[in-house]
Amino acid sequence: MQHVRRFTPRTLLGSLMLGVALLSGCASTGSSLLGGTQADDRLTSGQDAKFFSRSGFQACAGAAAVGVLACMLSNSSNKAACAIIAGVAACGVAMGTNYYLDQRRTEYANTSDRLAAMQRDVEADTANIIERTNTAQQVIADDKRQIAEIEKHLKEKTMEKKQAEKQLARIDKNIEVLNRDLKNMNEKVSLYRDVADAERKDGGKKSEVQRLDRQIDQMNVKVAVLQKEVDDLYSMRSAVTLG
Repeated sequence: MQHVRRFTPRTLLGSLMLGVALLSGCASTGSSLLGGTQADDRLTSGQDAKFFSRSGFQACAGAAAVGVLACMLSNSSNKAACAIIAGVAACGVAMGTNYYLDQRRTEYANTSDRLAAMQRDVEADTANIIERTNTAQQVIADDKRQIAEIEKHLKEKTMEKKQAEKQLARIDKNIEVLNRDLKNMNEKVSLYRDVADAERKDGGKKSEVQRLDRQIDQMNVKVAVLQKEVDDLYSMRSAVTLG
């Protein structure tokens, strides 16, 4: 478990502003993973695509920038606190264990209330994973059917090698997008585990921390379901040889 360091409000705000400044440009570029071949539109432009398509910092930068700017221009008596709250609302655990944990402790001095808020965060991310998995399963099923068709045509010599390469490249792109999503999902699971460990170490009520542990485990199970689907697709794709 990583060491959890306390941040003052000024430090939290500074970290947030620095992250936004460095990453908001990257978040708005819309750059693709590779040039040329594009992934299935369902993986890149669907409602669920935004949840895990970028690393935590990139995903939150744009939304956090808007929230922080609004606070700086507002009549709020405590602009720093306003900006921090806006940032964590946009980023969640994206800014890392230390940031997330300190902010939740600022918002909820009562440990039970804080753990309940963390449980809601895990539930929300788990729901997003389920939604993303539903979309991915549709794409994976289509990709598997296409691979079977490619293999059939290659065996019967009714498809040009170049055409097969083009179709397989799109499938490879889909696999790349899904593996990127899985990486970001696993990072969130790890961050939540670190947070639960920190609360346990600091004396959080055993039953409440264990409840959070169980929810994180459930989230991890959902990630594992998608991982297996992607691994199966990768194995099927890897078995195709063009000679």
